Amino acid sequence: MTELWLIGIGTGNPAHVTLEGQRALREAAVVLIPRKGAGKEDLAHLREGILAEAGATARVIHFDMPVRDESLPYGDRVARWHDEIARRWQAALAGAPEGPVALLVWGDPGLYDSTLRIAERLAPRPKLRVIPGITALQALTAAHAIPFNTVNGAVTVTTGRRLRDEGWPEGAETVVVMLDGACSFQALDPDGLHIWWGAYLGMAEQLLESGPLAQVAERIVARRAEARARHGWIMDTYLLRRG
Repeated sequence: MTELWLIGIGTGNPAHVTLEGQRALREAAVVLIPRKGAGKEDLAHLREGILAEAGATARVIHFDMPVRDESLPYGDRVARWHDEIARRWQAALAGAPEGPVALLVWGDPGLYDSTLRIAERLAPRPKLRVIPGITALQALTAAHAIPFNTVNGAVTVTTGRRLRDEGWPEGAETVVVMLDGACSFQALDPDGLHIWWGAYLGMAEQLLESGPLAQVAERIVARRAEARARHGWIMDTYLLRRG
C-alpha cells in the first residue's frame, strides 16, 4: 500500500460525498470496507451503495473490525484496538492489486475520527491523501435550520464521556456532543438548556428532536433506544445551548 486515500462520505447520504470524493472513488484501485458484526450489516451496505452511486469499479475488500477489550483502562483499550485495526488493514491487503487504497470515512476524516491515527501505525507508512466530507455537525445544524454558533460565540465540541464525568464545560455557551451512547445530557441540570438532537442525519431514517432539555430529554432517550433496537446501530449527535 503506497497510497492511502481517506475519503469523507458524510452521514450516510450518497449526495453528501463531494465531487472530489466521487472522483477519488472512481480512481482508487482498492476500497477497504469494514464489517462490524451481526446487526450492523447496513453500515457496509451503505458504503457499497455510495460506491455504486459514484460509479466506482475498484476491487472491494472487506475486513472484520476487532472488538475493544472493555476490561482495559480507556486509553489502553483504544490504543490496542487501533493497533489491531491497522494489522487487519495490512492483512486484508495482502495480494491486492497495486494502486491507491481508499477508505470511506463516516463524516470527515479530521473530526472525531481515528482513521488518521490508525494510518500512522502502518509500516511502511503510505502516502496519505485526505478528502474532507460533510460532518455530523453540519448535517445536524442543517437539519434543524439553526446556526452552529451565536454571534461572536464560541462552540465547545466534546464527548458524552467528558460531559458525564466533568459536567458542563466551564464558560461554555454552546456545546456539541459527539459519540454519546449513554445520553449523557441526563447528568446535567437542565435549567436554561435547549437541545437539538439528530440521528441517521441526512438519511431516509433521519430522526430529529429539539426543545428545552427538561421537556425532551426522556423522549430522546426513548426514541434513541427504539431506533437502535430496530436498526442494530445508531449514529447520533446533539447540540446544547444556554438561554
